[in-house]
Amino acid sequence: MPSSSPTSSVIQVGPPSPVPRERRHRGVPSWSLKTAMAITGAIWAAFVAIHLFGNLKVFQGPDAFNGYAAWLRAVFYPFFPKEMVLWGLRVVLVIALGVHVGAAAIVWARGRRARGGHRVTLRGMRSWGAWLMPVTGVVLLAFVTVHVLDLTLGLAPVAPEGFAHPEAGVAHAYGNLIASFQRPWSAWFYVAAMVLLSVHIAKGFANLAADLGAMGRRWRATLSAVGGLLAVAVLLGNAAIPIAVQMGWIA
Repeated sequence: MPSSSPTSSVIQVGPPSPVPRERRHRGVPSWSLKTAMAITGAIWAAFVAIHLFGNLKVFQGPDAFNGYAAWLRAVFYPFFPKEMVLWGLRVVLVIALGVHVGAAAIVWARGRRARGGHRVTLRGMRSWGAWLMPVTGVVLLAFVTVHVLDLTLGLAPVAPEGFAHPEAGVAHAYGNLIASFQRPWSAWFYVAAMVLLSVHIAKGFANLAADLGAMGRRWRATLSAVGGLLAVAVLLGNAAIPIAVQMGWIA
């Protein structure tokens, strides 16, 4: 009898099925970009917290606020030359901002390219988080530019008329701030920016644990709580300054 054992060869009918290929990105891996965003975001969050503490001295009057501004320029003097620490901090912040914005732009572009340029509908927390961070980030970048031109460099037409630059160790930060926030557009633009900044901080801290590789539920809850508290403090503390100027409570 002929053998009934099956043959060892397999015949494929129809065209060969395509072999799936994993999408790969050239350049820096996305996980390292997200880590860089988390670290640089934490640097800026720390700066915002310290800056908030200094800003609140405006409620103590001109001497306290101007004294704080002068101290920033002479911190650790004579161990370091005057303004060396201040300029070092500025360099670190500029580099951190550049890395943060650049990494965010690359991650956003890769995500859009992975979707083929199509909009993906999300629901719940992922929905507002997916578009909120890029939108608030762009607006905050514009705010930082305006804020530096206004109260740091004192360049027209952003800065108020009569902006006084520091001279001979004497700071005029209080007068410059009051003059700036006496303009309604400047005051309310600052308040709106603080609303967006608080939202950006809260959402950023919610992502921080995952971006740094900490997957524990306790870490996520702790960082989210810290971010929420900082966001509320930044909103209430910083926004109170231009509102107080507009209401005539400080002048």
